Amino acid sequence: IARALALSPKILLLDEPAAGCNAVETEEIDHLIAELAASGIAILLVEHDMKLVMRISNHIVVLDHGEKIAEGDPATVSRDPAVIAAYLGTEEEEPAHADG
Repeated sequence: IARALALSPKILLLDEPAAGCNAVETEEIDHLIAELAASGIAILLVEHDMKLVMRISNHIVVLDHGEKIAEGDPATVSRDPAVIAAYLGTEEEEPAHADG
């Protein structure tokens, strides 16, 4: 991130910046991204930490197996049935049973 910022970018592409981070490190990344966005740098974030995504994003596009399944603000996306089914599961799904 520091190397990219040295070039004074207008947009910063971040691919899984919180991967492998503990809660404290993730919070530091959260604050850093918020500061960068507040300074006028656009952020394109690819991230699997949904809590982080929902906290820092103002617009979200959700992909499932490469297909867009939802788009909008965090509140709208978090209630989308396709997002819930893809990432949280549905009540109708049967748990897998082991034979034997």
